[in-house]
Amino acid sequence: MRGRDEETGEFHDDSRSRKRRDALEVLELGQKLVALTDAQLAKLPVPEALLPHIRESRRITSHIAHKRQLAFLAKQMRREDDEVLEAIRDALDEKGEAARREVAAMHRVEAWRDRLLAEGDVALAELIEQYPDADRQGLRQLVRNTLEERKRNKPPRAFRELFRQLRELMVGGAEPADGAE
Repeated sequence: MRGRDEETGEFHDDSRSRKRRDALEVLELGQKLVALTDAQLAKLPVPEALLPHIRESRRITSHIAHKRQLAFLAKQMRREDDEVLEAIRDALDEKGEAARREVAAMHRVEAWRDRLLAEGDVALAELIEQYPDADRQGLRQLVRNTLEERKRNKPPRAFRELFRQLRELMVGGAEPADGAE
């Protein structure tokens, strides 16, 4: 039988299904690489030999030609060592985790902004307690301006500025007083 050791009956190589799944995983990885910007791609451990193929895949816009180029990119990627592909996957996962942390931080900032607008001075006192370096007077004025903007149906300039101030306070390096967020 083809692919089996005659004495032990074990397969010599991976099954055809396993090879196909591996090839599809590499194709998916190639699609992720093509979707990245040049700056993001530069931060990944991508071999120099693959970069022209990635750029070419980005350049092609025709559906079938793009699909064919992605398949060619995947073929070139399969020629690389498994360690190289794993390093690329690990680096992409870190980027995904960093993006999730960043989104979570933005949600915390939005939640504080909404609390400040809904609860007023009570929420502001709690925020000042957690972040003693915060500008109490400036934040209070931004909250008042935002509420006034909403009342008069004006563009949300103060609303956005309040978000910027809170983001700078919470994400920009200021640490909470008691370690809580």
